[in-house]
Amino acid sequence: MKEVMSFVRANKVNGTKLALADNGFPAFTCRTCLGRGKKSIDAELLNTVLAAGELPLNDVGEHITEATRLIAKRFFTLIVEDADVEKVVDLIISVNQTGNPGDGRIFILPILEAYTVRNGASTLGTGT
Repeated sequence: MKEVMSFVRANKVNGTKLALADNGFPAFTCRTCLGRGKKSIDAELLNTVLAAGELPLNDVGEHITEATRLIAKRFFTLIVEDADVEKVVDLIISVNQTGNPGDGRIFILPILEAYTVRNGASTLGTGT
């Protein structure tokens, strides 16, 4: 089993939920989070400002501080069978891809153990 973790735009949540549920993946966790990618700031502009020693109190300084603020995102987590990972990744990409920076990221991790809290039973590989 694998854990599929994805960060997506807040305005893509409903489409992502619908695509996952319609394709046999109704069980997931979706959380609100804040963050930013590494390309959220104009590097050339930042280097110019840093060379001056401090942020100026003008439009350039405001642009730098605005670009470094955190952006609202949504964090989806799904646990799926190994054979379903590619399908889930493709679904998430198809709904969320706009071709612009900030479309999101997807990470895949192995699940080594899983238990049902209700009865303490190991559920790894059973699909339950």
